Amino acid sequence: MSPVIRECERRELDYFILHTGQHYSYNMDRVFFEQMGLPEAKYNLEAGSGAHGEQTGKMMAGIEKVLMDEKPDAVLVQGDTNTVLAGALAAVKLGIKVGHVEAGLRSYDRRMPEEINRVLADHSSDYLFAPTEKAKKILLGEGIPENRIFVTGNTIVDAVRQNLKIAKERNTLEEVDIEPEGYFLVTAHRQENVDDQVRFAGMLKGLEKLGKEFNTPVIYPIHPRSRKRIQEFGVHMNGSIRLIDPVDFLGFLQLESNARLVLTDSGGVQEETCILGVPCVTLRDNTERPETVEVGSNMLAGTEPEMIVKCAKKMLLKSNGWKNPFGDGKAAERIGRVMAARGMTQSE
Repeated sequence: MSPVIRECERRELDYFILHTGQHYSYNMDRVFFEQMGLPEAKYNLEAGSGAHGEQTGKMMAGIEKVLMDEKPDAVLVQGDTNTVLAGALAAVKLGIKVGHVEAGLRSYDRRMPEEINRVLADHSSDYLFAPTEKAKKILLGEGIPENRIFVTGNTIVDAVRQNLKIAKERNTLEEVDIEPEGYFLVTAHRQENVDDQVRFAGMLKGLEKLGKEFNTPVIYPIHPRSRKRIQEFGVHMNGSIRLIDPVDFLGFLQLESNARLVLTDSGGVQEETCILGVPCVTLRDNTERPETVEVGSNMLAGTEPEMIVKCAKKMLLKSNGWKNPFGDGKAAERIGRVMAARGMTQSE
């Protein structure tokens, strides 16, 4: 969302940032504002973690109170988190226009809480900012009127381009003691993966096999929840995987751009690697970013160890000459134009 915030600043629109506090550790929260030079959030609900219903309900109550006090013309939400669902529902129930950035993504896997969130957010929204023509077709197929849909490209392209230069000035590789293209990078945090002992153990075994076969370290900046699951499940690893603390966005961008291969269950990372020209293997059975598979930057491996190794070998042989399908880095500009043309002030 940082490019959209910057676009609001550039257009001198009357907007404010409402931060739910769903992510609350320094490396997943405060550091984003500091490194990207973003204005302070006007509100922070400090919702924290919790069961889905508890967390979403707590955020809805807090968001509703803010919106009733501020009375914004529109609310912008981005992505598929519980924050997005809470924000969209609170706004639409108050009769406030909702704009969903990154609309129209579908995995068609209802085991994913994120799938529920994005579908409900789309069908609550007045302005659907689809990153690709494929996403637009999905929305049209679900009966959403075409005049509500705007194909803008994905703001992640804007964010990567705006921040890559800053990221290159960092010394993250030295801090982790790795060489460019001398490691595999992993992210795994999805509930349907890390909360399932069989799937998580299979994934870790596959990563271990891959690291051992290529004699290459597997760097895994691990989410606290995922680390907790490893301990609870009693998973023992052979040393090929190096668990490190979560890194901030600029540090992670540097790790991504210099990796030999990235293995992930994150949708955003699938996009970022595609933009950066780094091969990717997705540790899931499906993806809401099918464009990455179609252009050849990504393969779906699931969590079976042998399939992870097989897909990794195929991706390592590929050239990175694919075309980025997510736009030209001007998504925020297009979003700002749509909102400004409707005389809207903006709230995120």
